[in-house]
Amino acid sequence: MTHPISTLFISCLAALTFLAAPALASPASLGARKVPAPVPAETPAAPAAAPAAPEASPGSPETLPAPAAPVSPAPAPRPPEDPITTVTLSAAGDCTLGTEESFGYEATFPAAWDAAGGDGSVFLAGVQSVFAKDDLTVVNLEGPLTTRGQRQDKTFAFRGDPAYVEVLKAGSVEAASLANNHSYDYGNDGYWDTFKTLGDNGIMPFGYEESQILPVKGIPVGLVGINALEAGAADQLVAELAKIREKGARLKVVYFHWGSELETHPDEDQVWLAHLAVDHGADLVLGSHPHVIQPLEIYKGKTICYSLGNFCFGGNSNPGDKDTFIYQQTFRFRDGHLVGTDPGKVIPCRISSTPDWNDYRPTLVEGEEAERIKGKAKGLLQEQQSLFHAPNIPPTTIPR
Repeated sequence: MTHPISTLFISCLAALTFLAAPALASPASLGARKVPAPVPAETPAAPAAAPAAPEASPGSPETLPAPAAPVSPAPAPRPPEDPITTVTLSAAGDCTLGTEESFGYEATFPAAWDAAGGDGSVFLAGVQSVFAKDDLTVVNLEGPLTTRGQRQDKTFAFRGDPAYVEVLKAGSVEAASLANNHSYDYGNDGYWDTFKTLGDNGIMPFGYEESQILPVKGIPVGLVGINALEAGAADQLVAELAKIREKGARLKVVYFHWGSELETHPDEDQVWLAHLAVDHGADLVLGSHPHVIQPLEIYKGKTICYSLGNFCFGGNSNPGDKDTFIYQQTFRFRDGHLVGTDPGKVIPCRISSTPDWNDYRPTLVEGEEAERIKGKAKGLLQEQQSLFHAPNIPPTTIPR
């Protein structure tokens, strides 16, 4: 028989056990959630060399590398500029390779030629350190190289043997103006013989209506020769400059024959014509005929050499004034266009290797003699920007 107290104790203990036990989910609540199966741990793969970074999936955060020290962004590369092409031009004055028949033979150019054994290279040997190193040398050839033609009725009519062209050829002269008052001393035959002889020997003849384009290092150089001692020089100048511009000249050089003999300063006509040339696109203006040096001028950034004087001059066996100079300037081009000029140089010379007579061998001079000749050339520049110390003389705007 069970004791009533024992029965009561067992009932209380069962109630306490029920209250202490956790509640169990009902089958209905288990069906409401999907419990994922446990994922077994992956075995790490063997390390590989420089594993590629995982690509970011759309909508997932991008995997970034570890922070590094800040680095300035590289500047954008500049497009390469076209290289600069330089053309160095040297200019000299009157060259008469021959003589006047009334002079006889002694002490004339033909006598000097014979004494040299017909070696034309000796005559300009004293200036080869200049001419051989430039890109273009220009002179005024005053007198025909011909054995034909009728002597014109004038006081002095010059003529030389066509073989004398070797003086220019061996002397590194590339172009010669024929626009002067002696080119027709032996008529049309003499003129055109000279024109052909020069061309056959690699020397560009130019002048009057025969303006030329001479390619120099890929740059078309326009060469205009004007004999301003004849009427109509201004009209011819403007027309010839327009002609070479239309032919594509990128450097335009005008060589005038003008002024008065033995005058040491330009006259008003010379100045007016020189300025007209620059106004119509000339980049360099050269001059001859006075047979002495006249000063230089800079006009609108362009150099004007009013008179370069004599050079290899067979027209006088012993002139009283033997001073001369070579004018040299370097022009800079980019993409075929003139973009600047370097300062010009006056290179002092004497027309002879000896000061006592004319041996027709122009020679560089130094010291006090050189400074004296420079002083003559600098005349008009005293109140202008110095040609000899100018940094860069920019070109003016010129028509293309």
